[in-house]
Amino acid sequence: MSTTTPTALPAGLVTGTYAVDPTHTEAGFTVRHAGISKVRGKVAVTEGTVVVGEDLSSSSVTVTLDPASVSTGDANRDGHLKSADFFEVETYPTWTFTSTAVRPAGGAYVIEGDLTIHGVTQRVELETEFNGVATDPFGNARAGFEANVTISRKDFGLTWNAALEAGGVLVSDKVVITIDASVIQQQG
Repeated sequence: MSTTTPTALPAGLVTGTYAVDPTHTEAGFTVRHAGISKVRGKVAVTEGTVVVGEDLSSSSVTVTLDPASVSTGDANRDGHLKSADFFEVETYPTWTFTSTAVRPAGGAYVIEGDLTIHGVTQRVELETEFNGVATDPFGNARAGFEANVTISRKDFGLTWNAALEAGGVLVSDKVVITIDASVIQQQG
């Protein structure tokens, strides 16, 4: 983790290990299509751990996603995304994120780390909001976060495209990723 001056935790967040709740966590993406509209989709977050240390600099995040779960609302497009033209889910069955630093940024936070998609790892910075804590009806202590990052498809070896007759390309290089996460504090 970072060797900078320790920084306080967000109000209400307590130290401990939290497990990502896959049924209440979602990774969504938005990419421009044909230069005139946006396609939105989601990819399942299958597991993850948030370790909240005594301060931000001793905290960490790890997450695993399943690209075979991609869903855009169109079965043909989803099949194309899973193919060798894009995600190659047979060869690259998981995507991962492992944090290397957590720090404050204005009223929010930045989680810096290594994102691996399609077998390629790039350093990214997730702009993150802490959405608070709550106890659910089953007595679980939960915390919520929203994180955003914009990536280049090409940086991850995702270069398939088609030229448009009027100029430009079918799929933009820029992809906006948003993660809405609910994590459950683990006992012991």
